[in-house]
Amino acid sequence: MSRSEAPTIRLRADAGSPVRSAEVPVTAETRRPQRTSPYSMLGLTWRGEDPSSLRFRSRGASGWSTWRTAEILRDGPTAGTESRGRRGTEPMWVGPSDGVQVDVRGAGYRDLRLVLIDPGVLPSDASARAGAATASGRSSTRQVAKPTAAPRPPLLFRKAWGADPSWRNGSPTYNQGLRQVHVHHTASSNSYTRAQVPAILRGMYRYHTASLGWFDLGYNFVVDRFGRAWVGRSGGPDRPVRGAHTLGFNHNSVGIAVLGNFEATRPTQKVVTTVVRLAAWKLDLHRRHAGGTVAVTSKGSDRYAAGAQVRLPVIDGHRDTNETACPGEHLYDRLPGIRTRAQKRVDRFDPR
Repeated sequence: MSRSEAPTIRLRADAGSPVRSAEVPVTAETRRPQRTSPYSMLGLTWRGEDPSSLRFRSRGASGWSTWRTAEILRDGPTAGTESRGRRGTEPMWVGPSDGVQVDVRGAGYRDLRLVLIDPGVLPSDASARAGAATASGRSSTRQVAKPTAAPRPPLLFRKAWGADPSWRNGSPTYNQGLRQVHVHHTASSNSYTRAQVPAILRGMYRYHTASLGWFDLGYNFVVDRFGRAWVGRSGGPDRPVRGAHTLGFNHNSVGIAVLGNFEATRPTQKVVTTVVRLAAWKLDLHRRHAGGTVAVTSKGSDRYAAGAQVRLPVIDGHRDTNETACPGEHLYDRLPGIRTRAQKRVDRFDPR
């Protein structure tokens, strides 16, 4: 397969967006090396049972990558809501590529598709900076009184990563309250640059909505490896927006995902501190003890059947609710310290 050959998989632009994408059936042809239009993210989706093995390799500037396992996505909306019944892998960030090959094994799956996404580049991608912001997303330099609750950390709002509101399928749903914080990782690359983060978020957003049929990006908040906090799902970061991050446990929680894979890599101290600050802020709004446990009722996950009563940490890892390695061993190991630090932060600002 030569780079001079015409692409066999062509990406097309989404109207009014820098994002280009392609979804093609996985056939005997796509199981052989394919020349593609430029892309940086890929995923696989299907209906029915999960394949037993999902692997891919991509071709970048230095040639073909080694074969990589595509992790099955264990995030998701509550059963029966905002879903077209499609299952999928995590959206995998591979960086600039122009070739792909997939290897899928197993039985019971159907309508298997390969998704390729080029999130494009916006002028604002390289200049996004988190700052003290108001609810409208505008930075404020006014002197404010000392907070009487754990303050909201600096946030980068949806406009900063180029969220196209026309992709949303419906309207936000709000929970009655908040009882838990679920911590995730995205099981993808750890080597992205600062300027690539908005593009990664645009790609995830396109995959969650157009490919899986979700209402919006699944996570309420995303933390990058530089410690920046991004607003994910729409509906207002201060409000108890229901996400699509923890199948069976979205109905009284918030989802914080860290961009990267922490099975073999340790999260930076900046990442941990930002997760602490987000968790403390959201939990203090609802008077929850960050270091405690809570009894919750499953709406149905691959670990706990619908109606099961479960006692879980107020700040837990995705693996506590679903059959997954998320948020990775090294990030999961930091959760006890995150709970302690989050509660200390709440206590620091408690006026009582």
